[in-house]
Amino acid sequence: MVLLENEEFLSELSKLFQKARSSGSVTMTMKRYDGRTKPMPRDGAPLIKNPEYKCLLRAQSGSKKISTVVEQRDVEKFTTAYSNLLKTSVNGLKRLKKPKKKTMATQ
Repeated sequence: MVLLENEEFLSELSKLFQKARSSGSVTMTMKRYDGRTKPMPRDGAPLIKNPEYKCLLRAQSGSKKISTVVEQRDVEKFTTAYSNLLKTSVNGLKRLKKPKKKTMATQ
């Protein structure tokens, strides 16, 4: 998995969306990240006192995987750019047809 800067992540994500438009899909995951790369010790003592939480975003399309870490101070700027990217990229969704319900004929 490739860890990218926020701007690079958004540009690579738009490329993934373009590639997946013809065939395939893009899977996105988002989770809270405290910056630890080592597991917590067994005695329960935290490695980092009062961690500043970050947001870890991952995207996968086929075998290509990308990720980025968004700092707290950059969340608002990143989410604005991310939502604009989603608005422009996710416009080719197919509308699902609802199956017609069978009505009971009165006898």
